[in-house]
Amino acid sequence: MNRWNDLAEQVISGKEILRTDALSMALTPDSETFSLVDAASKIREHFWGKRVRLYMLLNAKSGLCPEDCGYCSQSSVSKAPVQKYPLMNEALILEAAERASQLNVHTFCMVNSGRGPTEKELHQVGRAVEKVKSRYSFNVCTCLGLLKEGQAKYLKQCGVDTYNHNLNTSREYHPSICGTHTFEDRVATVNQVKEAGIGTCSGGIVGLGEKPEDVVALAFELKALDVNSIPVNFLYPIDGTPMENRWNLTPLTALRYLSVFRFVHPKADLRIAGGRELHLRSLQPFGLRVANSFFLGDYLTTKGQTPDADFQMIKDLGYEIELPQKVPA
Repeated sequence: MNRWNDLAEQVISGKEILRTDALSMALTPDSETFSLVDAASKIREHFWGKRVRLYMLLNAKSGLCPEDCGYCSQSSVSKAPVQKYPLMNEALILEAAERASQLNVHTFCMVNSGRGPTEKELHQVGRAVEKVKSRYSFNVCTCLGLLKEGQAKYLKQCGVDTYNHNLNTSREYHPSICGTHTFEDRVATVNQVKEAGIGTCSGGIVGLGEKPEDVVALAFELKALDVNSIPVNFLYPIDGTPMENRWNLTPLTALRYLSVFRFVHPKADLRIAGGRELHLRSLQPFGLRVANSFFLGDYLTTKGQTPDADFQMIKDLGYEIELPQKVPA
C-alpha cells in the first residue's frame, strides 16, 4: 500500500494524524492527488458507508450586513447587485421547508445576513423553527451570525438541531479577510452553541488567497472545537466584492484540501459546499468520494446545479441518499 493508504488504515483504527502529515497532503503533487483521494475515500466509506446527506439553504434575510468580509456579496464593502430584504415571513419559510421535504434533505438551513440577530429577529426565527419542526422530520440548522449570551439556549429551546458559524480560515489569515470582527469572536459563538447542547456546524472557505498551511491550521482549529459538521466552501469570486479576481484553486487542489479535512476529521459530517460546481467542475464525483454530504440547489446569492444533476451523480457513484429522520445531527 502507498503512504496515504497506510495512514488511512491508521486513522480508521483510531490514530490521529499529525499537522506535518496534513501539510504533506495539501502539498501533494497533481500526479499523486487521486491516490490521496482514494485513501480518503476509504475513511469516508468506513464511517459513512455509501450514505449521502443532503442539505438545503434558505437565504432568509439577504444583504443589509454591516460586516466587511471581503469574500461576501452581502457585506458592507460589496458592490455586487444582490437582493436585499429583511427576515422572511413564516409563510415563505414554510414554503421553502416544504420543498426541502420533497427533496428528502437531511437538514434545512435558515441563514440570516448580518453581524448577529436582534432580539426581535431571534424570536421570529425561533417561532418559525418551532412550526417547521412540528411539520417535518428533517433537522433544522440556523446561521444567524455572532450570538450574544443566552441566545443559543433560546434557539435550543425552540428546537434548533444545529447552528452554523464558520471559522472561515486560519487564525493568522483571518485579519486579511475581515476587520469588523475577530477570529476569537467566531470561536466564542461556536463554544456558546456547544454549551447550549446544539450540534456544531463550522467550516471554512478555501481559495481566499491563504497558504496551504492556513488550510491545515483551520482543520486543526475545528478539531480542537470538536465540531459535528464541517462545510468546506470554495471561494466564488463574485463581481463587486474585494475578492472578485481571486482564482487560486484548481479541481485537484480542491480535492487535496477536502482530503485534508477528511483525514483530520474522519467521523465528521464533511460537506462540499458553495463553489463546488465552479472549482471541482467535472471532478465533483471525486469530491463526494471524500465528503459525505453537500448542499442541494442554490446557495445564498449564487446558483448551484439542478437537483436532478446531483441525484444522478449520487446514483452514478453507487451511493444512496440518507433519508431524514429525527436524530442528532
